Amino acid sequence: MEWKDIWLRIFLDIKLMEIKKLVDLNKLRTAPQLSKRQEKNFLEELEANIFNADWITIGIMAPTDNKAIEALQSISNKYSSIKFGDLGSLHADGCVFLKANQKTSNVFVRSENGLGEGILITCQYDEDFKESNTYGPLPLDFFK
Repeated sequence: MEWKDIWLRIFLDIKLMEIKKLVDLNKLRTAPQLSKRQEKNFLEELEANIFNADWITIGIMAPTDNKAIEALQSISNKYSSIKFGDLGSLHADGCVFLKANQKTSNVFVRSENGLGEGILITCQYDEDFKESNTYGPLPLDFFK
């Protein structure tokens, strides 16, 4: 193994260790590669927040509209209570930002360059005194 490979491995191991809680992702611009252990822990933490929220909004930064739609569908497939309107009519060229609202079932997608990549989940509440919280970016395949 060459030195550059060793340093890269050390760097990646340090990066994985720095992300210990779900909120640690909030300081990132793009989703990191997560270990299986991190995925499991973050999913448990995220689900506790999702199930306590009145509804969620989802933001997906992706290299194509198809990848964004696939990520959104993976969330709907995992959670039967999270459904959205017709996704067949969605289209945008190049890198995209997709926004989905569980409460209204509305989904919009637009072309947008310069974004990172990943899924952002915002837990929303009907009561004004409860503050919404955003988690992510999570990898596009996080819910598969």
